[in-house]
Amino acid sequence: MYWAALLIAGLLEVIWAIGLKYTHGFTKLSPTIITLSALAISFSLLAFAMRAIPLSIAYIIWVGIGILGTSIFGIMVLNESISPLKIVSLSLIIIGIVGLKISH
Repeated sequence: MYWAALLIAGLLEVIWAIGLKYTHGFTKLSPTIITLSALAISFSLLAFAMRAIPLSIAYIIWVGIGILGTSIFGIMVLNESISPLKIVSLSLIIIGIVGLKISH
């Protein structure tokens, strides 16, 4: 249950991180509400997951999911650049997340 909460917290981090772009400095109401709601739930689920998952593992996995999700969104939806170095770097993040999960 704690790992599921951490996964959902990470996915919600992707939503609030992307949402920040669409709030236009918190001047657009709907994106602001969605962003702040996702942020609050994400933090709550992260805190819940940390009851059973060590901080050093839970936090880096949460951040890693956020990095991967926002990077993929940026590349696929916002037409951000992609390079071999970016692909290698994102792959290393995935390897790190898997390694931390295995090490726990």
